Amino acid sequence: VRGPDKKRSPRASLLVELGTEELPPVSLSRLGEAFATLLADSLTKLGLTDQPPIWFATPRRLAVLVPQVARRQSSRVNERRGPTVSSAFDDEGLPTRAAKGFAQSCGVAVDALERLETDAGLRLVYRTQEPGKMASALIPDCIAAALAALPISKRMRWGEGDVEFVRPVHWLIVVHGKTQVRCRVLGVNASTASHGHRFLTDKPVRITSADGYAQALKENGFVIADFTERRETIRRQVETLGRRAGGKTIVGEELLDTVTGLVEWPRALVGDFDPAFLEIPPEVLISSMRDHQKFFHVVDESGQLLPKFITVCNIESRRVARVRSGNERVLGARLADARFFWEEDCNRSLEDWVEDLREVRFQENLGSLYDKTCRIEKLAASIAAELGWDESRALRSARLCKADLVSQMVSEFPGLQGTMGHHYARLNGEPREVSVALEEHYLPRHAGDKLPTSRPGKILALADRVDTLTGIFSTGEEPTGERDPYGLRRAALGMIRILVEKKLALDLTYLVDLSASVYVADGHTIADGVCDQVIQFITERYRAYYTAAGFSNDEINAVLEVGATQPVDFDRRLRAVSRFRRNRAAPSLAEANKRIRNILRKTDQRVPLKIDNTLFDHAAEESLAAALVEISAAVGPLVQRGDYTRALGQLARLREPVDCFFTDVMVLVDDPAVRTNRLALLNQLSNLLRTVADISRLQPSA
Repeated sequence: VRGPDKKRSPRASLLVELGTEELPPVSLSRLGEAFATLLADSLTKLGLTDQPPIWFATPRRLAVLVPQVARRQSSRVNERRGPTVSSAFDDEGLPTRAAKGFAQSCGVAVDALERLETDAGLRLVYRTQEPGKMASALIPDCIAAALAALPISKRMRWGEGDVEFVRPVHWLIVVHGKTQVRCRVLGVNASTASHGHRFLTDKPVRITSADGYAQALKENGFVIADFTERRETIRRQVETLGRRAGGKTIVGEELLDTVTGLVEWPRALVGDFDPAFLEIPPEVLISSMRDHQKFFHVVDESGQLLPKFITVCNIESRRVARVRSGNERVLGARLADARFFWEEDCNRSLEDWVEDLREVRFQENLGSLYDKTCRIEKLAASIAAELGWDESRALRSARLCKADLVSQMVSEFPGLQGTMGHHYARLNGEPREVSVALEEHYLPRHAGDKLPTSRPGKILALADRVDTLTGIFSTGEEPTGERDPYGLRRAALGMIRILVEKKLALDLTYLVDLSASVYVADGHTIADGVCDQVIQFITERYRAYYTAAGFSNDEINAVLEVGATQPVDFDRRLRAVSRFRRNRAAPSLAEANKRIRNILRKTDQRVPLKIDNTLFDHAAEESLAAALVEISAAVGPLVQRGDYTRALGQLARLREPVDCFFTDVMVLVDDPAVRTNRLALLNQLSNLLRTVADISRLQPSA
């Protein structure tokens, strides 16, 4: 440790900065947050702090400030328990062999042992005090462990050593309070010399105080180290320039994060492009600006694209006009290419491209995109018929849904698949429902995305996804762990969202079996069990979907127990169960159902379905049997029409007769006929209580 504070408090902030070559902008915030969390967790486990960390991240650095880090661990008392006092001393109070052996193993005399009252009685105990270690001795290993655990998909080596990190490391700062901690991490020795902006200063920035880190970089290094502060600075700048340009800047959060990860000293400026380019579909212009150039686009009051863009530079230039001109020239070339692709594509029709799909492989064992298109056509026709919707529009949409994938525009802008299909369909004179479906069948693209609104769009979205799921599972390439190259989890969740939120009464078994039959008719083999695997995989997405919506795990489990292949029906049952659990009868009936199932599970005899009323010898039996008859008659029609809330309300009436039965009646009596009859009564009760959901799965509310 070098340069100790003159008046050191027992606790001080710890600053760790790792200087690197340019880090990946897309993952920068994730790396910064993870580094902070991992480092703070390590320090917390060592008893050095209990404060949340503050993280910093720029293109050339990851840094963490952990407040209130102790300079030394607290001393720790180690306690070793020995024999009970009664066995440690004889009647005369002399130590027995047990006491002597324990003392010897501790390296002390019997007199040095203490006594401790425990649940097992008074025991001998040996206590030692272990002094805490200096934080400066522990911090380096904490840093190394945190960096090693970062979520980095691919690490690299540099120089002649074998050190690995996401990018080469050039400097390291570790300052505790105002004290530098000497250490070596990732092949770099710690110092107090940070580095500011690559172009705006060539002098090192000395970090003499952990708490003054961010201010020192801002004042002396032209660097806004705080990712969130830099992000909001960019937002303010681009929104202000948009207003000055006579419009509104569209600030996408993903683009904002990426741009924040590209600059350390943001300076936004506005530029223009040729208004003639506005003849191209706006999505193409936006994609060129956003995805290729990382520019923000500007719209007018009606949402129409303006021939303006806003870029964020990483430098404060005296020659703003030259910088603007350079960006305008680069974007102009991009847009000229896009216009060329658009004009070339307009010379062909979607129908022409369908045949070209024969040359594009969908999956090695599942044929081409043309083959997939043919399967989607068959699925779309059947699904439309099942829903009672127009088959002709669904078939036409299915025929064209993948055609734009071989267009020049989508080859250049893959993110515009479907969107360009929509534009080309309109140019080709296709019905509006068809053109809309070509774009919508990719929805939802991600969590929280909008859903298809047109009927053909909904049909294609389901057909496309179930074809992919069934096909990929049939090849044995289902997702494992975090690996999901075909996006099957997203596809399954998308199916659930469409079926539930659009209230499409389709059974997953029907959809998967239909898809399998199409594959078989196409000459593919679907092994036994594949359809069940696909259905289970889809229903497993319920948990993520409904947990995010605020439902509890036990509510979801209760409904899963009685079947889950009809998403709309599952949704109704789950919402009814969630309301039912607030009923005063719910805890009692849930507990009773658990008890019934345990009794039935333990019996080794066959339990009949019919009850013999002549064998009743308790009023509680008669009352419960009568309640079962009455409530079963009421519940059946309610379940039949999906009114699960009222059905559960009827089941709540069973609380009193069930409680009385278990209070007054012994089930497992010696008389075999009476015992069997009571088990039959409980069997009927259990089946009735599982009509809507397995309410025994409901846990008592906290």
